[in-house]
Amino acid sequence: MKNIAVIGAGTMGNGIAHTFAQSGYKVQLVDISQESLDRGMNTISKNLDRMVAKERITAIEKQQTLDNITTFTNLEEGVEYAGLVVEAATENVDLKLKIFESLDEATGDDCILATNTSSISITQIAAVTKRPELVIGMHFMNPVPIMKLVEIIRGYSTSDATTQTIMELSEKLGKVPVEVNDYPGFVANRILMPMINEAIETLYNGVAGVYEIDTVMKLGMAHPMGPLQLADFIGLDVCLSILEVMYEGFKNPKYAPCPLLVNMVRAGKYGVKSGEGFYDYKESRKADKVAAMFS
Repeated sequence: MKNIAVIGAGTMGNGIAHTFAQSGYKVQLVDISQESLDRGMNTISKNLDRMVAKERITAIEKQQTLDNITTFTNLEEGVEYAGLVVEAATENVDLKLKIFESLDEATGDDCILATNTSSISITQIAAVTKRPELVIGMHFMNPVPIMKLVEIIRGYSTSDATTQTIMELSEKLGKVPVEVNDYPGFVANRILMPMINEAIETLYNGVAGVYEIDTVMKLGMAHPMGPLQLADFIGLDVCLSILEVMYEGFKNPKYAPCPLLVNMVRAGKYGVKSGEGFYDYKESRKADKVAAMFS
């Protein structure tokens, strides 16, 4: 398996493409717009520059990584020779189902179809294809080139052979794959998102401020960043989407999104990517300044 297609050139997609390309795989990066592809490639180049500056790779290795990536705006052309496709589009179930229907038609019969979804059912996605045994979840963590974990999620029909192939492939990328079963939120987000939601509830109820909540969790629980800062980093819209999937999947009120989170997403306050969330990122991407609404 030497040709890997990645669908989506956003934060996760370009990180996945970067990781495969740096490991020597030929990567076909696919997105609907050339602008998105250019932005994704620019991000990869900048991230590689940082690795060169830290002497983790050489300038030659940077160029080799970039040379391993080819971009496409046409899905059929981009996945034509792929042995594996990793879908990393927006966390929207209807969009993902549509993409997988197209991938099922456009790829070879033995091509494995993986999704980077952080919460949507692998079984549901696999059901729109004629190869459910070859459909699997491959949930990378952000930032992909740095984070070691990959959640490997088996759908109801995912075969042992497919699972073993993806586990071994993840190890070749220098990652640590962990196999989990297909339930809403899997493991990472089933545990993480209720914690983030409870931190937002704590703020919403006036127990403490943004800085205070994050400081308690960083200094008291040894978390590298506080839950509100982490929510901003993930994207509040993504957090809301994951919570909604879990709430719908389990019908349990403990997964119901906090009204404050809902309102912030409605207002376009998504965190780092929009310039404001619980912190203000207009001058710096670091969480140094609490957003005016909470200060």
